[in-house]
Amino acid sequence: MKIEKIQVLRGPNIWSIRRKKLIQMRLDLEEVEHQPTNKIPGFRERLEKLIPSLITHRCSEGVEGGFFQRVEMGTWMGHVIEHIALEIQTLAGMDTGFGRTRETKTPGVYNVVFSYIEENSGVYTAEQSVEIAQCLIDGTDYDIDACIKRLKEIRERERLGPSTGSIVEEAVARNIPWIRLGKNSLVQLGYGVNQQRFQATITGNTSSIAVDIACNKELTKKMLDDAAIPVPTGDLVVDEEDLERVIRKIGYPIVLKPLDGNHGRGQSINVNDWETAKIGLQHAQTVSRKVIVERYVTGYDFRVLVINHKMVAAARRVPANVVGDGEMNIQQLIDKENLDPRRGYGHENVLTEILVDKDTNELLEKLNYTLESVPQKGEIVYLKSTANLSTGGTSIDVTDMIHPENVTMCERVSKIIGLDVCGIDIMAENLTQPLKESGGAILEVNAAPGFRMHLAPSEGLPRNVAAPVVDMLYPQGKPVRIPIIAVTGTNGKTTTTRLIAHIVKNNGYRVGFTTSDGIYIQNTMLTKGDTTGPISAEFVLKDPTVEFAVLETARGGILRSGLGFSYCDIGVLTNIKEDHLGLSDIHNLKDLTRVKRVVLDSVKKDGWSVLNADDDYSMRLMPELDSKVALFSLDENNPHIKKFAKEGKITCVYEDGFITIKKGDWKIRVAKAHNIPITMEGKAKFMISNVLAASLATYLYGFEIEDISNSLRTFIPSAQLTPGRLNIFKFKNFKVLIDFAHNPAGYEAIEDYLKNVEASKKIGIIAGVGDRRDEDIKECGRIAGRMFDYVIIRNEKHLRGRTEEEINGLIISGMQESGSAVNYEIIPKEIEALKHAMSMAEEGTFITALSDVVSNAIDLVQEYQNKELLEEGKL
Repeated sequence: MKIEKIQVLRGPNIWSIRRKKLIQMRLDLEEVEHQPTNKIPGFRERLEKLIPSLITHRCSEGVEGGFFQRVEMGTWMGHVIEHIALEIQTLAGMDTGFGRTRETKTPGVYNVVFSYIEENSGVYTAEQSVEIAQCLIDGTDYDIDACIKRLKEIRERERLGPSTGSIVEEAVARNIPWIRLGKNSLVQLGYGVNQQRFQATITGNTSSIAVDIACNKELTKKMLDDAAIPVPTGDLVVDEEDLERVIRKIGYPIVLKPLDGNHGRGQSINVNDWETAKIGLQHAQTVSRKVIVERYVTGYDFRVLVINHKMVAAARRVPANVVGDGEMNIQQLIDKENLDPRRGYGHENVLTEILVDKDTNELLEKLNYTLESVPQKGEIVYLKSTANLSTGGTSIDVTDMIHPENVTMCERVSKIIGLDVCGIDIMAENLTQPLKESGGAILEVNAAPGFRMHLAPSEGLPRNVAAPVVDMLYPQGKPVRIPIIAVTGTNGKTTTTRLIAHIVKNNGYRVGFTTSDGIYIQNTMLTKGDTTGPISAEFVLKDPTVEFAVLETARGGILRSGLGFSYCDIGVLTNIKEDHLGLSDIHNLKDLTRVKRVVLDSVKKDGWSVLNADDDYSMRLMPELDSKVALFSLDENNPHIKKFAKEGKITCVYEDGFITIKKGDWKIRVAKAHNIPITMEGKAKFMISNVLAASLATYLYGFEIEDISNSLRTFIPSAQLTPGRLNIFKFKNFKVLIDFAHNPAGYEAIEDYLKNVEASKKIGIIAGVGDRRDEDIKECGRIAGRMFDYVIIRNEKHLRGRTEEEINGLIISGMQESGSAVNYEIIPKEIEALKHAMSMAEEGTFITALSDVVSNAIDLVQEYQNKELLEEGKL
């Protein structure tokens, strides 16, 4: 078996709109294609022995053990690999269950698709699932435990921490989109101007001064002491002389902790003698030169969480420990404790496995114990000096037991320090009494406090502490998203996108839009190139200045990674025509329709899908869509338009020379096509179709007819504003048209336009696209033969696996079948072809360059234009 390709799908895709995170593995089974599982001796037994938990997979049988029944009866290896991939992720603590395996048009080659939780774990899973299957086929050993361990390691390295993850989960539950910024825990909620950011539990609103105060334990202590908040007595030391002075002042027992430490690093607690104090000072100074020495306050370790200056949770924290039974030694007791199903690797479970470290050995040494010592029955042996959950500690929820006076005090503390998310560490016998009565004290105030102890305490009620964070970031009524109009189709996407963006901008929005030539924010190009995929969409949605997004969305990005947004307000489908067929398992228009449909399926249920009523495949989608549907057409009498009119629905049509919105039989005329520059005085029908789509989409969003009309009249086509979209350059004796048309539908649109162009001679510069089907290249040749008097055939920059001779032969064959005796010549380089065409132009010649590298062609033509103007003294 051979893995041909592994793709990570991160957004809505052809397999699922709802399940966005999928691995798509293209797998060639090679000789295994002829070996279903029932033909491989002992396969089922080996599989069941290696991964017995697959018994839970019901498969199409619908019962437990159904998958094994399928294996027994005989199924293909791609199906087996899909199930292995799902199960080994589950065994590694990433419970997921969506999978599909489908054979491609190439016999023996399958797309194996399965969901993932963490991206890199998903890729590793794909690779190992094939390896596991091969070992099962061959009857060789496979170390499944090592695989699961490695998956856990990858997961822990990549996943969001429990606190960050809980906020993201709460946001997702509220349908708030999120984007991970970088590889750490910095996360963006919402889109554009409505975004909010947080990292761990520090939000974009958290005061940097407050964080600085909280990180300076000495300053925190002084500010709280000045505000009559109980804190332990003590002072700051830098050497043994300072340490001796402070101990004389406060006495034993003491606590030593680094000034700039966190998570309990460098701390020593309950120190009762000088030698231990000196060792504690050295330990603390491995973290920070300045060390806080305080009177040790007896009692229990409590954490109170305050969000937006309101107390939301409290927990008692217990350091990792074991309880003696009089028989087992400490190491055996630790091993037994780690068997608790609530304990896991890293943050995968409620509790973390207890690991023996330096801190553990030092605590045992103080008790004159080793790991081989056997504690008495009932004796509690503490294994860590701090109660952090990440070191194996446990937590007990005490939220409902905290005294109102302590609640008020903690809320005061959050305001004194200035933290919007604040963790307060308290040492006290209990929190049911005010601290001034119990003798307790506040030890520390934490910026970015962990949520895990509250989300999943080992005892008591879990508290959804992520909810108040999201409430704070997005109070009721605050918008989360920005409007999104997504444009897809075969032809006309870029022009339609630009028209919509222009209308939106003229209505006062700061608009970000993506096209096949670049990413724009308010008409300023920020990134050049084909930017019609999910990364480009995300670029716009991450920009904090963008108020409205218009996203050209091409098939390539959808197939490669899925959509870059979860859903849109309006989806526009311009048409579905022959283009890029034969690539990425898209072999016909039905396959292509499935890809384009992803955009329409992502439209909100109360949003709009805008469809071309003149396009058969677009119309086939209409009954299957969940959103509202509106149609546009160049023909007012189109049957679909007439049916919509009878039903009182909204359409946009070209009638009597006007762009017209129809509500049932009522007509609202937007503008006369002759007055809309992009239509070339109404001669370019395909541009009129783009205007219809843009007008309808913006009308449905809610823009006024007058504003749409004014915007259409002020959208002036040019090489700068609409590069490669019907760009016409006028010379003294001839004209040059540059257009990006590269498929039969695009050629037909140019042919339709040229019928309205008077010229003494029509010269065409064309090329075949190497990754198109033979019939598509020939069809372009046929159309060129019909619309040009003379053809110059050039070569594409990228032949995509074909030879120049092969492509040119198909074009010439097509021209010969056109029925026109067209003359032609071959000039391989586009620039040379353009120069030659302009040199042979006569009075009234019209040159049409159908270019794949638009910018190069435009630069050359403009250079010639400037040269002519200079010679005439007009420049």
